[in-house]
Amino acid sequence: MSTTSKAVRIAVDTMGGDYAPEEIIKGTVTAARKGDVGIILVGPINILKAELAKYEVSYLPISCVRADEVVKEGEHPAFAIRRKPNASIAVAIELVKTGEADAIISAGPTGAASVSAIRSLGLMPGIERPVLCVPLVGFAPNTVLVDGGANIDCKPHHLLSFAVIGSVYAKRLLNINQPRVALLSIGQEEGKGNKLIQESYSLLRDSGLDFIGTIEGCDVLSGRVNVIVCDGTVGNILMKFYESLGHYIVRWLKGRLGSLPLAGSVKKLLDQMSSFTKITENESDGGGLLWGVNGVVHLMHGHSRAKQVSKAIARAKYTVETNLIEALRLDLATIGSKSLITK
Repeated sequence: MSTTSKAVRIAVDTMGGDYAPEEIIKGTVTAARKGDVGIILVGPINILKAELAKYEVSYLPISCVRADEVVKEGEHPAFAIRRKPNASIAVAIELVKTGEADAIISAGPTGAASVSAIRSLGLMPGIERPVLCVPLVGFAPNTVLVDGGANIDCKPHHLLSFAVIGSVYAKRLLNINQPRVALLSIGQEEGKGNKLIQESYSLLRDSGLDFIGTIEGCDVLSGRVNVIVCDGTVGNILMKFYESLGHYIVRWLKGRLGSLPLAGSVKKLLDQMSSFTKITENESDGGGLLWGVNGVVHLMHGHSRAKQVSKAIARAKYTVETNLIEALRLDLATIGSKSLITK
């Protein structure tokens, strides 16, 4: 679709996240004030109006769509979406399906967002499950982790599709012509790892991708590979550990350096280290795209606040304007014809 004649329209699930709806709506107002984006808030109308009353929004391109149900953390995704067809996440994604919105952002449960996206938008050819790609740009600027938590119980052909999507991500967003792909395991030998890793190994080896085998945890930040493939459980644990690194490294350094002589210089150094925590924390600022569905579904961490919401809107807008979904579809058609094995 052409975006030159009108502003990109972003549907916002206002009820998803730890700080919803206050921080979600605060972030959307900030984004709307920057211009060139239309905001569609989805949630209970009385709550939306009460929150919007805190700001001067009469001149802003913000509208509201009613959704009186909420999918809460811990609910079974498929059952929750079936029982709650009027949930804010489901209604927001439906707006993308009907063409009333160009993209949707949510800080709600990833599982519910994935189920809703699959039901409403469908998956791209050759893809059975959508994935979250996690760039490790702080310490490994040319590496992406797939999957970051969208899929828990995986089969070998799922990991193969993750590798294909990760390769497309590396090409399109990291500008790597021939991404090196590896499975994350407990050893570098082909026979190491659980049954899922062992059976996935042969699929990736014969896929036509630049598959170099398996890597261990100590290789994650080494830069040896560009696409690290694992199931969503492992990926989510690793992602959250990585995002916490900056904070704990700074805390350790302060404990070690704080007792050294030259207190003034040391204190100045420690004060400057606060920016060091952003090396890994900023990986999640604004969240990321749910790759593999036929639409722009941008997910954030549950603890996202207004700053992250505003950044997510900007990223979703960029995704629409650059037509990244269509580019992914074309790349998948090329790579997938050689490598994807579907049931």
